[in-house]
Amino acid sequence: MEEKALASDLDVINELVAGKKYRELRELLADMHPQDIPELMEQLDKKDIVLLFRLLPKEMASEVFVEMDSDEQKILVEAFTEHELKEVFDELYLDDTVDIIEEMPANVVKRILKISDPETRKLINEVLKYPDDSAGSIMTVEYVRLQPEMTVSDAFTQIRRVGIDKETIYTCYVTNRDKTLVGIVTAKDLMLSDTDKTIGEIMEEEPIYVDTLDDKEDVAALFNKYNYLAIPVVDKEKRLVGIVTVDDAIDVMQEEATEDIEKMAAIMPTDKPYLKTGIFETWRKRIPWLLLLMVSATVTGNIISSFETALASSVVLTAFIPMLMDTGGNAGGQASVTIIRALSLGDVSFKNIFTVIWKEIRVAVMCGVSLAVANFVKILLVDNALFGHGVTVAQALVVCITLVATVTIAKLVGCTLPMLAKKIGFDPAVMASPFITTIVDAISLLIYFGFATTLLGI
Repeated sequence: MEEKALASDLDVINELVAGKKYRELRELLADMHPQDIPELMEQLDKKDIVLLFRLLPKEMASEVFVEMDSDEQKILVEAFTEHELKEVFDELYLDDTVDIIEEMPANVVKRILKISDPETRKLINEVLKYPDDSAGSIMTVEYVRLQPEMTVSDAFTQIRRVGIDKETIYTCYVTNRDKTLVGIVTAKDLMLSDTDKTIGEIMEEEPIYVDTLDDKEDVAALFNKYNYLAIPVVDKEKRLVGIVTVDDAIDVMQEEATEDIEKMAAIMPTDKPYLKTGIFETWRKRIPWLLLLMVSATVTGNIISSFETALASSVVLTAFIPMLMDTGGNAGGQASVTIIRALSLGDVSFKNIFTVIWKEIRVAVMCGVSLAVANFVKILLVDNALFGHGVTVAQALVVCITLVATVTIAKLVGCTLPMLAKKIGFDPAVMASPFITTIVDAISLLIYFGFATTLLGI
């Protein structure tokens, strides 16, 4: 919903609420899209959120509830009667119910489980037992299951009978009587086939599937690769236990992208929106890495201190330390972010490490030489001619040679560390800019002072 339209609708809703014009308010809500209403509710008082939800048409209520923020959901659940609670949750798909339960406090969870029938409670507990990062944790058990000996006509009858409660009916899953997955068939296949043909004749055999314990990020990548709307989930005996739908895969992709960005910025990941995260929690997520990076920076301080005598005899070299460290950090950051993204998309893997290194070496030399030439001209024309810093040609060469070496090593570190991290089971995002910058800073100083003492004899 656009911001202006949201503000306009919010004004109208506030007027109708104030005037107690509930019939008009109900008509207004009925004409809105279910995904837009939660945005409005976030701007309302608690009592008005409950009022608006109770005015929603019954067929819209569950769709709106699923899209709401967990804080607003909690407000509603606490205000609901047992009957209202049951009405809402009876209309939810199981995976949405599980997602909501995971966000709720224990007392709210007890109420939700209490109003659920025994079969639903059993299914909820089965999904909850899977690890948070697994395919089982994001699957739904609401799918259409067919058998190979059924005819197309039988399949249509089955879909009409059970399809109303299923998350998708476009793709149907074919299993043996012991629920072993043997194939899939789409609504298109069924509609274009003769009604007396069997499902076994028209189904796609050996379908792509995932295991319940497969990483959910890997599952999401399969949607990107195969353009599926849903992927079946099986147990160790290849029995069908659920499906992952594309909407859940998109949620995983967004979560993983956000998590990677936070890690690359040296922030411990959080699953809450920024405005919903308290000051103390934000501090707690940021401070560990800041402390680690601050302590690790003492390494660079000790390196500078150890060359204090050399710097005293050529003080002008000190002015170039920030530039060299920043350039090295930026060069390493470019390489690391590029490789981390390529790893997440599956464009590269550890087997490509030598190809990546060879490419980054050539890119680094080209970047380093370009920067060195520009820096040499800048030293002569700006530092000396304009500001009169008195940098000798020999000193300028030391800075420029160091620049080439620093950029080259920084890009090598930036491209190899994420790949090595991935190989040994760590998240490559942890090896992003802040961590690599600290390593490159120390290396660039050692290179700089090494060249300075060797070439300038200080």
